Amino acid sequence: MSDEFPFLRRLGAFPLRNGRTEFRVWAPEPEEIRLRVDGVEHALEPAGYGVHEAVIEAGPGDRYEFVLDGEALPDPCSRWQPEGLRGPSRVFDPGAFAWTDNAFRTPGLHDAVIYELHVGTFSPEGTFAGAIPYLQGLADLGVTVLELMPVAEFPGKHGWSYDGVYLSAAQSSYGGPEALQQLVDAAHAAGLAVVLDVVYNHIGASGNKAVLAYGPYFTHKHETPWGASLNVDGEHSDAVREWVCQSAEQWIRDFHLDGLRLDAIHAISDSSPEHLVAEVARRVHAIHPGALVIAESGMNDPKVMRAPELGGWGCDAAWADDFHHALRVLLTGETQGWYEEFDSIALLAKAFRRPHVHDGNYSTFRKRRFGAPAFDVAPERFVVFSADHDQVGNRALGDRLPVETRPLAAFCTLLSPFTPMLFQGEEYGERAPFQFFTDHIDPEIADATREGRRREFAAFAAFAGEEVPDPQDPATLQRSKLTRAGQPAGLLDLHRELLRVRRELPAGDVDDVTFDERAGWLAVKRGEYTLLANFARVTVHVPREQTEELVLSTHEPTLEPGFVVLAPLSGALVR
Repeated sequence: MSDEFPFLRRLGAFPLRNGRTEFRVWAPEPEEIRLRVDGVEHALEPAGYGVHEAVIEAGPGDRYEFVLDGEALPDPCSRWQPEGLRGPSRVFDPGAFAWTDNAFRTPGLHDAVIYELHVGTFSPEGTFAGAIPYLQGLADLGVTVLELMPVAEFPGKHGWSYDGVYLSAAQSSYGGPEALQQLVDAAHAAGLAVVLDVVYNHIGASGNKAVLAYGPYFTHKHETPWGASLNVDGEHSDAVREWVCQSAEQWIRDFHLDGLRLDAIHAISDSSPEHLVAEVARRVHAIHPGALVIAESGMNDPKVMRAPELGGWGCDAAWADDFHHALRVLLTGETQGWYEEFDSIALLAKAFRRPHVHDGNYSTFRKRRFGAPAFDVAPERFVVFSADHDQVGNRALGDRLPVETRPLAAFCTLLSPFTPMLFQGEEYGERAPFQFFTDHIDPEIADATREGRRREFAAFAAFAGEEVPDPQDPATLQRSKLTRAGQPAGLLDLHRELLRVRRELPAGDVDDVTFDERAGWLAVKRGEYTLLANFARVTVHVPREQTEELVLSTHEPTLEPGFVVLAPLSGALVR
């Protein structure tokens, strides 16, 4: 098959260990295309279907570009952009790294505790290497999986990185590809798996022109909130799909990553017989059967996780925003925007059974029925959280949960039957916000981002009179770096204890959920254990048939005959 269709062969630059390098590029648009390596131009042979290739004397570290009708541009499949988006690509040899992780095994979902990490703000250095000293502390806490926010080469030196351009190139300002390999190897030595957030629904606007010069990578047949979508089901889409899928494969194969988190798959419109998400999952699992493919899906559709033979897309897990929304409203009382639909304990009770609160019922926010039931999907295949980069950073000021709510948030999330995720700093009560920041290299894109952010929050009463931070101001990035200072007493120990006890709870569905809407309490039974949570701002008496043993609590409760007395915004685990 690969001989018939040359776009199925590996695209990009690959050292051959004999002083030569194989170059292959899909470029059906330009009339003339040549390869330039360290200033010397070379002819490329047409292989058919818009693919051009050559094997020349070149090696790791050599700069190269493709010259399209006289214009030199980076390789769309570049794996190393040390001079940023507009600089030349470099040949990278992933096999040169001396891995030490042969004994490491990726944990299954039942043992997964995920920690979402933004490389640029996680350490003072903001680099792959800067994260390494903190890994053992996370492992000791009970974390088993790191989830890195995207690292595909993006504009400038800092940003959230969902505007990456070169899908297979590890961000140069973070240290580049070899530094990412070192981080993964160190994580495995500490017993931590590493999952990488990848964006396959669009690329950053700063790279559209350069990539489009090669061929029809984008289509306006489908639009995303961020512009034209990738052309994965139109004319000439085969090579675009390979561009995506080969990138997914190389992260697993060459960087020893333990899985991928697929960003906003609901924004990938694909009418192909095999949806792109399903193809990515299939090809990743072919390389590493135990790899975790986790979807961010705004569809509440269990087909994302169902097996292909059942018409599903084969992802291992999916983020569950509804659990977050139901929990946050009870903790904070916020009911603006999409939170308007989550204003009752009954909805959190429903979410503890399966976190599709919208499972085919009517959504007043969307003004239509939304979602589908998911009881055929095991609970550990849903990733739940009380904070993530979106739910914090997409607030105008990037503010985290109020300090007084954080113990109960951790209690409900970490003791749920689902796979829990912590957002960096949450475990010890980080006081710094996580704001939206960019470093766009195109002034018009920078201005549009800045103005768009201001318009987005102009109508929100909660932010009246507040100055929305300028994403392009370096101070916005600096404010978002972890300080690890001013930690609330006991919060880190609480997280450690919750994760220890979590391992003792029975797997699978909860046995029963009861609640009192007016009083404000919720009880979730898991085997011989029961989670008791008080969302009220006053002390409540939770009726119990018998006096029980207290396993742990966020605040010391009082045990009375027939009752467990919970302080405001507190939780207790009893048996």
